[in-house]
Amino acid sequence: MREWGPLSRAPGKGGILRRQDAEVGSARESGVMKQIPWGERRFEFPFPDGVYPELIERLRGTPARLADRLAKLPPDLLSRRPSRGWSMQEHCGHLGDLDKELFLRRLEEYAQGAKALTAADMENRLTEEARHNERPFAAVLAGVREARQAVIARLERFEAVDFARVAIHPRLGCPMRLVDLLFFQAEHDDYHLARISGLLASAWR
Repeated sequence: MREWGPLSRAPGKGGILRRQDAEVGSARESGVMKQIPWGERRFEFPFPDGVYPELIERLRGTPARLADRLAKLPPDLLSRRPSRGWSMQEHCGHLGDLDKELFLRRLEEYAQGAKALTAADMENRLTEEARHNERPFAAVLAGVREARQAVIARLERFEAVDFARVAIHPRLGCPMRLVDLLFFQAEHDDYHLARISGLLASAWR
């Protein structure tokens, strides 16, 4: 039987992370990957408004990608925390948390012509308090699917011209079209999928 690698289980709560960027330290220690911390990412949006259908499809596919990566893994591995940061199951649950708490709200802000978007909670308190590790993975994944389906359904109600609407992103401090927000959110999905891949690679070392 294959033994899982050197990831250590942190205490159940372990304190609220100031930023999810803290996870990058453990990745660097293991030599698996070196991601740019999400809070340090900067973005450019040189594409036309008309790429929104492809970005919607990218967002639609995230729950299936999570299921492909995680659904067959044992519960103890899914809920195992590294020395710093979240477990794979918590990364998964975080994407659903953000859809419900922030992404859907921002979509409504575009629909209503808001000048600025709601700021994200960079302490990630919702995910820290959700106790995703104490739930069955199937329930966590179902929550992500449900939240993302709501996002996709809302996006599909926008007209093509709406994807050019602009609001200020609070952290980046720049104008962001609705189509830019889709790209931003898809990149955020990929950031957490890459973190999951790093945890998997560490577990098999």
